[in-house]
Amino acid sequence: MGRKIEFTKMHGLGNDYIYIDSDRFPISDPAAFSIKWSKYHTGIGSDGVILISKSEVADYRMRIFNADGSEAMMCGNGSRCVGKYIYDNYYRSSSSDARVLPESSPSVAIDLETNAGIKKIVLDIKNGTAVAAKVNMGEPLLFNKAQVNTEDGTLDGVSIEVEGYKFYPTYVCMGNPHCVIFVDDISRISLETLGPQIEFNPIFPERANIEFVQVLPDGVLRMRVWERGSGITQACGTGACATAVAAAVTGRAGRKSIVRMDGGDLQITWSEADNIIYMYGPAETSFEGYIIED
Repeated sequence: MGRKIEFTKMHGLGNDYIYIDSDRFPISDPAAFSIKWSKYHTGIGSDGVILISKSEVADYRMRIFNADGSEAMMCGNGSRCVGKYIYDNYYRSSSSDARVLPESSPSVAIDLETNAGIKKIVLDIKNGTAVAAKVNMGEPLLFNKAQVNTEDGTLDGVSIEVEGYKFYPTYVCMGNPHCVIFVDDISRISLETLGPQIEFNPIFPERANIEFVQVLPDGVLRMRVWERGSGITQACGTGACATAVAAAVTGRAGRKSIVRMDGGDLQITWSEADNIIYMYGPAETSFEGYIIED
């Protein structure tokens, strides 16, 4: 029998990943591992794999590998689930090597190292379990020449034409690149057709996450997302943040928004005091199991 690798399947509003403690279960080729086990018919089925380990600069570190094997800079929904995983597994552990967190309280803070910097996660604790989290997602960037192939690194005044549509998107960087497109009727958008074509548009050297957004009568931002490397997902935390920022800078919303995705709602606040984006939403465990690797 091959090596046994324990995993936890978790999701934030349906954005689901396979979570593994890579200190206990090192993965030599995480890209290939993610491609194999993210498949729904022959693997576990997920949007990708998230590896959790100790960090030299924060409490913990996470690495995110999409279903196509590409490594992501940051995942908002994933970071909330990592916080829950850490609290539920390590805080309550009685083992001698448990990485103990502060005394139990209605909220617990964790610093998490990501490829987009260190993010502070404040967990809501209910009946001894982490149920939701507020994440400091950092400052948004509205220009980045490494991610947008224009003279100023923005999409200001730039149109993208695809399948007979002419879109004027807004670019927002949340560590990873986002192309936010506002439409009058999101139900008329074929995400599976338009998403991959815009993701691979030459204007995005690193590809991009694509969000289509409709502002509902009550001000809620209804968003659907095509994630770079994963395709259509039920929710995207960084995409929700990018959507809220794009709505604010284009005058469609204020600095506090509810972003409604296929999997549910996230509360996004763009603080005027420190220019930081704060994201709040749930984190859930689906099931646990193990993989036998040859």
